[in-house]
Amino acid sequence: MTKTLFISLPVSDLAVSTAFYQALGFTLNPAFSSADGSAMVWNEAVQVMLVTHAKWRTFTQRPFPPTGSCGMMLSLALESRAEVDAMNEAAAAHGGQADVNPMEDHGFMVTRDLADPDGHMWAALWMDPAAMTPPAEPAA
Repeated sequence: MTKTLFISLPVSDLAVSTAFYQALGFTLNPAFSSADGSAMVWNEAVQVMLVTHAKWRTFTQRPFPPTGSCGMMLSLALESRAEVDAMNEAAAAHGGQADVNPMEDHGFMVTRDLADPDGHMWAALWMDPAAMTPPAEPAA
């Protein structure tokens, strides 16, 4: 089996969250989806399982983080600045929040952070490795 990252996220409204992630470019995998979870595919190496709060409780009894808090941010590398902008616009148009942090533009890299309807943080980023300054050679 290919090494794959499976990310499970608790969501308050499965239908809203499923539509949100589809608007960002994820595809629904119906073979692994059910009434209490949507399997969302970014690519063959990264997949997100959106699960109802009731289903999440079968994973852990740890408390949900308070609204507005952030325990982590996941980043998705995109192929262009335009795709970064489009993902941010899709987030805002589908129940999420765009630009939850100020946009960062370093010339060779652009990031725009967004939140899904439940506040899970994502960074959409584009990077041009060819434009990066190579590290300085160590002194002899």
